[in-house]
Amino acid sequence: MRILLTGGAGFIGSHTAVEMVKSGHEVVIFDNFCNSDTTVLDRLEQILGKRLPFEEGDIRDYARMREVLERYRIEAVVHFAGLKAVGESVEKPLEYFDNNITGTLTLLRAMKDLGIKRIIFSSSATVYGTPQYLPLDENHPLSVTNPYGRTKLQVEEILSDLCASDPEWSAVCLRYFNPIGAHESGLIGENPRGIPNNLLPYVARVAAGQLEAVRVFGNDYDTPDGTGVRDYIHVVDLAKGHVNAAQYSLTHTGWIAINLGTGVGYSVLDIIHAYERACGKPIPYKIVARRPGDVASNWANPKRAYELLGWKAQYGLDDMCRHSWAFQKNCA
Repeated sequence: MRILLTGGAGFIGSHTAVEMVKSGHEVVIFDNFCNSDTTVLDRLEQILGKRLPFEEGDIRDYARMREVLERYRIEAVVHFAGLKAVGESVEKPLEYFDNNITGTLTLLRAMKDLGIKRIIFSSSATVYGTPQYLPLDENHPLSVTNPYGRTKLQVEEILSDLCASDPEWSAVCLRYFNPIGAHESGLIGENPRGIPNNLLPYVARVAAGQLEAVRVFGNDYDTPDGTGVRDYIHVVDLAKGHVNAAQYSLTHTGWIAINLGTGVGYSVLDIIHAYERACGKPIPYKIVARRPGDVASNWANPKRAYELLGWKAQYGLDDMCRHSWAFQKNCA
């Protein structure tokens, strides 16, 4: 298929570009570099041995979106483009609604006008809110606690309504758990601007001596070591899930949500100790107060992904940390 990746130069988008090309798809990257940079395109060329088509632009620009979709004769869209920091979304809710929801509506209008009716949406396990039971399956009640999560849930609902209005549409909402790691080449990985919001790039920068210590938000949760437990998934496994979802969309219409997670929970201290093994040095950390809204534990039931997509995670925690450290040394 000819597939457009909105936000394709980002952390998950760039890894998905690699796996899509390896699977024989033609990929076009669309990005405005609000949380990535142009060097990713060079690194993708090193990995793949060829330059991928790239178009710079904003998903809120209808004319630009339509022109790109039409010129490349796009058959499906994998929609990553979106602002994604929970804390920032609380401070700047209007920016998040404008980019994530208005931008998606603009993209969908352009797709609809050109008769392109396959979309894979980058959703999130944040739509489950505080877990009522574990592991989290796709039938768990939906609830959100911040504007970022609300944009994910609202886009899911928009896609559901769109599919209900037109039976030719196929919308696969992939609910990610916690993507970490990097490509095994060490050429692409997670390198956010400023101080990282996510745990692993923060740990990586502490390991590299760029930050003083990892802040562990609470050690009195009802978990084996008192620190929060999450389902961490290797970004390459996650990327392969998009390849399978694109294939699924060829033969299935309608709306569906699918978890992408490992089904295993790791604590914050598990992550720190695994990273110490990867980099061969101790990583300083300090216990600080819990963050409002954080839950003790959160991990996926990935059964539906296996049943419908034939997908399951392959990499373990040590792989995730080893690949992240290789990227941190090479490029971050």
